[in-house]
Amino acid sequence: MGFQANAVIPSRFRYEKLNNGGDQYHEKLMARPRRRRCWVKKMNGGVRRCLRLSRSRKLTFKALSVILMPSPNSRIAKVYAHVIDRIKMMDDLSLYPNIIFSTHWGLPVLSHPHPSSLENLKISLAFSIPQFILSEIGVRSFRGGDQPAYQQKAGESDGRRCSVLEGSEEVKIPPPLSVIAAAKVASLTLPPPSTVTSASDSACPPTFLFSNGLKLQGTYVLLRYIGRVANLYGQDPFESSQIDQWLEYTPVLSVGSEFENACNYIDNYLQTRTFLVGYSLSIADIAIWSGLAGTGLRWESCRKSKKFPNVVRWFNSIFDEYSEALNEVVSTYVGKKGPVKPAAAKPKGQQVVSGDNPEKGKASSKPSSEVDLPGAEIGKVCLRFAPEPSGYLHIGHSKAALLNQYFAQRYQGRLIVRFDDTNPSKESNEFVDNLLKDIDTLGIKYETITHTSDYFPQLMEMAENLICQGKAYVDDTPREQMQKERMDGIESKCRSNSVAENLKLWKEMIAGSERGLQCCVRGKLDMQDPNKSLRDPVYYRCNPVPHHRIGSKYKIYPTYDFACPFVDSVEGITHALRSSEYHDRNAQYDRIQADMGLRKVHLYEFSRLNMVYTILSKRHLRWFVENGKVDGWDDARFPTVQGIVRRGLKVEALVQFILEQGASKNLNLMEWDKLWTINKKIIDPVCPRHTAVIEEHRVPLTLTDGPKQPFVRIIPRHKKHEGAGEKATTYTNRIWVDHADAELISVNEEITLMDWGNAIVKEIEKDQNGKVTHLSGVLHLEGSVKTTKLKLTWLPDTSELVNLTLVDFDYLITKKKLEEGESFQDVLNPFTKKETAALGDSNMRNLKRGEILQLERKGYFRCDAPFVRPSKPVVLLAIPDGRQATSLK
Repeated sequence: MGFQANAVIPSRFRYEKLNNGGDQYHEKLMARPRRRRCWVKKMNGGVRRCLRLSRSRKLTFKALSVILMPSPNSRIAKVYAHVIDRIKMMDDLSLYPNIIFSTHWGLPVLSHPHPSSLENLKISLAFSIPQFILSEIGVRSFRGGDQPAYQQKAGESDGRRCSVLEGSEEVKIPPPLSVIAAAKVASLTLPPPSTVTSASDSACPPTFLFSNGLKLQGTYVLLRYIGRVANLYGQDPFESSQIDQWLEYTPVLSVGSEFENACNYIDNYLQTRTFLVGYSLSIADIAIWSGLAGTGLRWESCRKSKKFPNVVRWFNSIFDEYSEALNEVVSTYVGKKGPVKPAAAKPKGQQVVSGDNPEKGKASSKPSSEVDLPGAEIGKVCLRFAPEPSGYLHIGHSKAALLNQYFAQRYQGRLIVRFDDTNPSKESNEFVDNLLKDIDTLGIKYETITHTSDYFPQLMEMAENLICQGKAYVDDTPREQMQKERMDGIESKCRSNSVAENLKLWKEMIAGSERGLQCCVRGKLDMQDPNKSLRDPVYYRCNPVPHHRIGSKYKIYPTYDFACPFVDSVEGITHALRSSEYHDRNAQYDRIQADMGLRKVHLYEFSRLNMVYTILSKRHLRWFVENGKVDGWDDARFPTVQGIVRRGLKVEALVQFILEQGASKNLNLMEWDKLWTINKKIIDPVCPRHTAVIEEHRVPLTLTDGPKQPFVRIIPRHKKHEGAGEKATTYTNRIWVDHADAELISVNEEITLMDWGNAIVKEIEKDQNGKVTHLSGVLHLEGSVKTTKLKLTWLPDTSELVNLTLVDFDYLITKKKLEEGESFQDVLNPFTKKETAALGDSNMRNLKRGEILQLERKGYFRCDAPFVRPSKPVVLLAIPDGRQATSLK
């Protein structure tokens, strides 16, 4: 076997079966064939019988001494892997103190054990083995010969190590993997671990001694300390308690027999989640991640088996996001058998990458929002979400709102909602009210609401000051000519006007006179700058339209470019998040703020969210509303929050989708399928099931031996979710089936009627065109549903059926992405809505507006109009599931 070994098992050695004490055996160390092989093949003297380590015997070892001397080409790792697996099962090391392994190593032959533990095997052990093995086990103190001693607290199972004492010299050993990983991710420098002063100490939890003399001791104490310092310990007490639950769960991962069960539990939990707790990384994620990574080959085997796709997705996303820090930790403390960073893979039909993304064609499920804001300090960050009240909130705005909230919570800062109401021609109170409604729908938690119009007097004063300082001027150049001059870098004839002349025209603008209406205020920046946004932008313009909030008090209004830098600084905003479409205007923002002499606000840029076949311009969306192409801003075909929620999207799915995109600056064109797939995973486990039959050409099926009198059974609305409630199903001898299903049936074919049983179709009647018009058959309830080809939904032929209108939708345009300068009106989709009449089971009379359900074998739907009277159909809007084609032609 490639090694030489002597084994001596003293006569005092014994082991006992827990349920049958007193049985004594002397056996060679060996496992059952084809299972956990751990053997000593060659033995010079001593005992040659085997000591079988069996799961069924639940053994407790009392004393054992073994001496192993490996040959240069030893494969002793196989011997030790089995033993170390069982050490991973320890409950309390102090219970069995007499087992000693003394080794003389020729080579570092084991870099990482492959755990495969026995259940309830309690073993206590003191090892003199290399440090890289010690990192995987818990060890009591042991001094023997020239071998170093290791001390370890019992019950800690995440690979912690304390101190190694070699003679009189103390050697510091790193703390547990989870603590190191958390510190690396949080970019914290931990204080040095305290040293062990006595090799006879019974326990040595990781202890950190701070410069002020205070200590923190214990793995999870240290994790919580890091979590609080780095804001990784939840956003509220409930989230912190959830994190505590996961920390208590972490040791289960080190129990070999429970490992796959634990992975399965975590996989189910992560099915609709990006993180274990909340919407951002926490020490719970780091602890579980480290627990998996620390098991080495065991986790790598599960990771490659595809049994736990959600855990792998979550694990890879964290590894990918913090690859530099975690690679260093894994390579140092886990070794070659630790996790390998996954290669980026192109998703199937979920994401189209465009723009200047260097990783073109690649995508990652990682949440990219885990980035740092420049100059941010915990507790001192203030952000704002500033929508213009000229439309409803759409999915692109949702990204900005959620990212602002994310950073505010991460830095324990403030979030302000500010309405940028500087253009009365487009704004209204309707939009303000619905924006607030949408913000509430998204769960955005803000400190206060402000309006740019609150600062109109200060903004006017600032504009006048800039005119007096020669940093702005009044220009009466016609609009078209001004645009051309800006493009060509030609200075306006008004640029050299005197301050007095500019102030005179400024007064005309304030008064809203005929002369004033011809003018605007422009900043005097740099007409030759390659960045055209710096070529004397407009600061103020006249607009006689009454303001929706303050009426006709003002005739002049500041532009967004002028008002935003001013209000951001005055309101105490520390960081302004702007989408990448404003990239060229960032320099303008900084320049205007500097000319005003105001405190600088940090700008942070993120990529604008673009969706295929979707228009996000509010000006273009307004065109659809005003021209009757849709029913309103909440139309289910619209990308507005109200539109997609009305169509059946759960807010949790939207939040998860947005945060997965994160604060990346890469320009991505996203598929709707990905969002609807997330939504399906959320609604499918809980939404009730109902039955519908398409009304047109529906076919009756007469069961000649069916019930003579209708009867009713109460069955679950969802077989796997009791919370969905129950429904009443009526059974009759005449039922309805879909025409499409009837066309598939052959004479004498056995079919399954869902929620009833099998039936055999004896006769099929057709009209002159070959369409099926009637079916006759008999029940065969004793038949097996596993053997039938067709499983059909059906409805009883009763007067209690509910009239339905099933509505499906398609995209408003026919092109995935509009090219620059291309008109959306040239690619309008003529078929965007389809209504189908159907009949539904009687229980659908109780549906409420907004309730989501599944029509079995037809898809998911949201109730848009509930039952009022028999003549008015219940309206159900089809919810995409990420797979179905949406073409209505």
